Amino acid sequence: MARGQGPTVRRRRLAGELRRLREAAELTIDEVGEKLECSASKISRIETGHVGVTPRDVRDMLELYGLVGDEREALVQLAREARKRGWWHAYNEVFTGTFVGLEADASSLRAYQALLVPGLLQTERYARTVIRALRPDADEAELKRRVAARMARQELLTDPSPPEYWAVIDEAVLHRRVGGCEVMAEQVSRLVEVAALPHVTLQVVPFGAGAHPGMEGPFLILGFPEQADPDVVYVDSTSSGLYLEMPDDVRRYTLMFDHLRATALKPDDSVELIAESAARLGAEQAK
Repeated sequence: MARGQGPTVRRRRLAGELRRLREAAELTIDEVGEKLECSASKISRIETGHVGVTPRDVRDMLELYGLVGDEREALVQLAREARKRGWWHAYNEVFTGTFVGLEADASSLRAYQALLVPGLLQTERYARTVIRALRPDADEAELKRRVAARMARQELLTDPSPPEYWAVIDEAVLHRRVGGCEVMAEQVSRLVEVAALPHVTLQVVPFGAGAHPGMEGPFLILGFPEQADPDVVYVDSTSSGLYLEMPDDVRRYTLMFDHLRATALKPDDSVELIAESAARLGAEQAK
């Protein structure tokens, strides 16, 4: 699938168009709800992309906003396409937000992680150890399901049309013994392998860099191929995530990422450091 053609991005695009057309028609959310005999909260959730919208509802809204002809039919068709199910719906008990749908459709991913290997680069055993630590109350079935979901996400990097992936990690990621020496040796070797892919760039912020912009916490900037789909910043946490779409927020995190890239070792030097760490762990494992 071409970048930017998935249902999550289409729903987001449709939501933005519906909001823009309502404002152009000089109608409030309350007025729209009253005229369409539904709650204002439903209109609000549609415009923020938090819920899907049926083609019939879209047609009613567009008629109210005065849009006719081919433009209206194009947006109704967009509503149909936005209701399709992506592969991640098979893991709907794991992926409860829109993050994976956006990730699957992005043309560029710029990630920063301070403590853990980014999810798209984790080995199965590393991922299992991390998920177990973050969810100590999870039973074996849930654990297996979450690991399988994370492995399924990683197919994005071997897609025929993969996104450009640029990850900056703190050197602490290489030293934190997640799962012990054997698991870490496998994981760090995996980083070296992935860094060889033409669409992947890895950098390491060394301990010697001191204070840096990423100390606030991990984040991901998702970029999309269409101008109608502006970049999104996803700020991660153990229980949920925060989506930032306002231009000022996106600019701030983009600047942070640029500073992190400048602070980090160059890509070749970073891979050399990662390879040295892999060799060291391999030597320890052999003892």
